[in-house]
Amino acid sequence: MTGLNDRLTRQIDTALLVPSFDGSQGEAKATLAELFALTNDYLGMAVPADARAAASGVAAGARQEKLGGEAEAGFRESLLALRNSLAEQKELEATTNQLAADPEMVQEFLMEAREHLATVEAGMLRLERNTQDSEALHSVFRSFHTIKGLAGFLGACAIQELAHETESVLDLARSGKLPVSAELTDLILRSADELTRCLEAAGKQPLNTLPRCNTRLLDSLADMVRGSVVRDVVQPDIVRAVPKQLESVDPAPESVSEGGAPVNAARAAAGSNVLRVDAAKLEYLVDMVGELVIAESVVRNDASIAASDDPLLSRNLAQLARVVKEVQKTSMSMRMVAVGTLFVKMARLVRDLSRKSRKNVELVTVGDEVELDRSIVDELADPMIHMIRNAVDHGLETPEERLKAGKPERGIVHIKAMHEAGDIVIELSDDGRGLNAAKILAKARRQGLVGEAEQRDDESVFPLIFEPGFSTADVVTDISGRGVGMDVVRKKIQKLRGRVTIRSVAGQGCTFVIRLPLTLAIIDGLVIRVGSQRYILPMFAVREMFSPKPDTFVTLENRVEAAMFREKLLPVIRLSRLMDGNREDEAGGVLIVAEGRDQLYCIAVDQLIGKQEVVVKSLGKTYRDVRAISGGAILGDGRVGLVIDLNSLGYMS
Repeated sequence: MTGLNDRLTRQIDTALLVPSFDGSQGEAKATLAELFALTNDYLGMAVPADARAAASGVAAGARQEKLGGEAEAGFRESLLALRNSLAEQKELEATTNQLAADPEMVQEFLMEAREHLATVEAGMLRLERNTQDSEALHSVFRSFHTIKGLAGFLGACAIQELAHETESVLDLARSGKLPVSAELTDLILRSADELTRCLEAAGKQPLNTLPRCNTRLLDSLADMVRGSVVRDVVQPDIVRAVPKQLESVDPAPESVSEGGAPVNAARAAAGSNVLRVDAAKLEYLVDMVGELVIAESVVRNDASIAASDDPLLSRNLAQLARVVKEVQKTSMSMRMVAVGTLFVKMARLVRDLSRKSRKNVELVTVGDEVELDRSIVDELADPMIHMIRNAVDHGLETPEERLKAGKPERGIVHIKAMHEAGDIVIELSDDGRGLNAAKILAKARRQGLVGEAEQRDDESVFPLIFEPGFSTADVVTDISGRGVGMDVVRKKIQKLRGRVTIRSVAGQGCTFVIRLPLTLAIIDGLVIRVGSQRYILPMFAVREMFSPKPDTFVTLENRVEAAMFREKLLPVIRLSRLMDGNREDEAGGVLIVAEGRDQLYCIAVDQLIGKQEVVVKSLGKTYRDVRAISGGAILGDGRVGLVIDLNSLGYMS
């Protein structure tokens, strides 16, 4: 861009030396033509707002065949204004280049900008429900104003320009000159989406080299400021002068709370107690705390220490255990985030889907304050999106169908998060038509998933929708219907060591129940022995344990071994044969009833050692693809125990 700025500056200097632009001199025409071409190129790039205003005035004058009187005087003023802007831009470029090259500063900007965009989205959804919510409107305005200021400081002209144009629209809405309409809401949300795209690009290239944002969107924002109708058809770029009074917006005034104190000042004071920490540093701290827990366990279980009867040593070890436990608890809490951050994203999704499907849908959330491991929240986004798509597209009826069925015209999608038995339970439900068990079973039979003569109850039919490629939709839409989404849901939930179940009542709605651990870093495990090797079964999947009798085992069709458990035959998985080269089990073994892939199995092991809270470690690139093993953990005696992946174990058996 520096080269273009220099050429444009030289051409402006040449134009200022031309005595007259009355059309009598051929040299003047050539100068104007070259100036118009360079200015158009300049306007096609991301530039500061004041420079864009001056350049628009220059381009508007340069495309005229002749200028005279007041028009020529105004043109020369625009030339001088643009030249000054270019000079200021060049002076600032060295500083902004240095700032934009600072990775920590860029990352902090990206993080803060994303937080502001989340505020924008939530605020616009509030405004859509209540157009008189002035606090939501002021909050959205402040977010764009802050993004504009930060982007200008770092030389991100593309982001600054879009934030400035959006801020201009919001300023008119704040002053009551522009009504808060569906058109305005759509435009502001489109601006937020475009800024999100720019921020993603900013993570891969310098901020000051970002290309100009969507020109059609920028034109739509400018048109709304001028009071014209937003254009629906893409038109060729037309250079036009921008009135100077529209190029600047007064900074956001400080809002005043009921007590009279400035809200912005209060927020600044609250923000002083918040320290931003890079996620990688936090993950490293948690890993080191995990190592500390392992080291403490190894020391405590050391044979020489265990044999000691020194009471002082016992007290010191107990104190060490308490301190380590507190440090571990605190470090794990630093990974926790409110699940409401995910629910906010789902609100925007429901809003867009309801408009696309022409259904009146409202999202109701409960338990937004419930906290979950950040890594789980990130991974949970995809399953939630697929389930909400299916709820809106398949589950909820059209307004006409709902009225005929005696239901309110507006459909409800309900998301509830809660703690239950040490886990997090998330329920996603709708008050639509519910699942059609007969239709699902018929489709499953056509696909060969269920035998023609096989009979199933509703509870065993509903999980069939999780099979790959399975869909009962009569029409494939751009929302759902290809049989991919629910398969993704089950795989993602299982990857998170969770379970998903379905409850449905025809004509009343459907509920998906997701049960997840609080964190993936630490699990309660059942330590078992198979031969000389130790393994760990996640406790959340273990149902019961019992010692088998001689008549417990049966063989089906001379090839499949099963065990009778509570009047049911369950498949038997012998870890000794899968993990230890077909070695036979030791006498007096134990059967563990565990769940994997929505099915119960009896896992035969040689010995139960006990329950232990373990820190799960990755096995690295070399062993990460070993089936039925999801990780490893160092046990109290210093030995390594392999964590069993029960979902994969079911496939291997």
